[in-house]
Amino acid sequence: MSAQRLLVDIHTHVYLPRYAAFLRSRTSVPRIFTRTSPESGKPEERLLILDDEPSSGRPIGSQYWDRDEKLKFMDRHAIDVSVVSSANPWLDFLPAQTAHTLAGELNNDLETYCSTGPSLAQQNLKRLYGFGLLPLVPGATTDSLVSTVEQIASLPHLKGIIMGSRGVGKGLDDEALEPVWAALEKAGLVVFLHPHYGVDKNAWGEKENGHVLPLALGFPFETTIATTRLILSGVFDRYPNLRVLLAHSGGALPQLSSRLASCITHDPLVASRLKHDARYYLGKLYFDAVAYGSEELGFVSDAIGRAEKYASAGASAAASSAKGTDGTEKRRAGAKRMMFGTDHPFFPPLSETGKWKSVVENLEAIDGVYGWDEADKDAVRGGNAFTLFSLGS
Repeated sequence: MSAQRLLVDIHTHVYLPRYAAFLRSRTSVPRIFTRTSPESGKPEERLLILDDEPSSGRPIGSQYWDRDEKLKFMDRHAIDVSVVSSANPWLDFLPAQTAHTLAGELNNDLETYCSTGPSLAQQNLKRLYGFGLLPLVPGATTDSLVSTVEQIASLPHLKGIIMGSRGVGKGLDDEALEPVWAALEKAGLVVFLHPHYGVDKNAWGEKENGHVLPLALGFPFETTIATTRLILSGVFDRYPNLRVLLAHSGGALPQLSSRLASCITHDPLVASRLKHDARYYLGKLYFDAVAYGSEELGFVSDAIGRAEKYASAGASAAASSAKGTDGTEKRRAGAKRMMFGTDHPFFPPLSETGKWKSVVENLEAIDGVYGWDEADKDAVRGGNAFTLFSLGS
């Protein structure tokens, strides 16, 4: 199989055994605890990662930490390669020194998890690569953060970092993160921006709706706000080669990007802050294709594909030519920055089935995007990830 026909999952999580053991040792959220199952009467482990979720938590099992289970899932869905990231809440709840130590240990563990795993037959590829962790907590020092970036860059099977939205406590537009962005750009590591906190829980009202509102809306809204703050801070102007990958197809940012641009234009505080129209920066970002619908993916690719025409005058020779491209060409251009993901091991089927509906829906969504030809779809399924993460090298 050529690199262009690989199926690569770039949104797939793990709780490494060291991390799972750490959560079991805790008595407050986040934690893993054991209870007696009300259905079977047998002991079962449960996971609590959010302060306001039901105290019974959610089921958790070996699929969260066992590499063989990850590989079985990949085989069941014909996934060739996975770029695995630690699942939230990462190290956010820890004191700075503990976070620094544990980040280093978990990065080494993830390198071992990937490097000692199987390879693809007839390809210079491992089946597993990873995103490392930074000790992004209040009180973290610049030396701690930059040295951990350097550690991750030295581990050959780690291709980037996963990052939440809070930085070292004040969000991703915090000036304290400037050395981190510089180090990440220099190292060429991909930043996978992933939500955890959602938005104010009072927005969900009093009616019980399970996890639907926080996951369907809260997580994407968190990503939208965090990325918009990054854009407004000028990070992408100062670090033009910084590579940021957004979870859940960028949340609501593609849909709201023109409204954002208009608000910036009409606000004297920020109107002259950026080098480009806000819509330009969507073309500097990467997006997973975890949207579950062809129309949604098509819209995201349109928003990416039109970005170049919003470059400031004289900033790009491609900007003028982009103005003359038709809708299909823009949509195909946008496809180059989108990548398949599964969100495994979350969203399992409610009953035992051959394949996970969440995975099947995302693959069907890619296949059904109007205006993408087969080469575009192959790129989203795996070719783009192969290039972005320099897989095989």
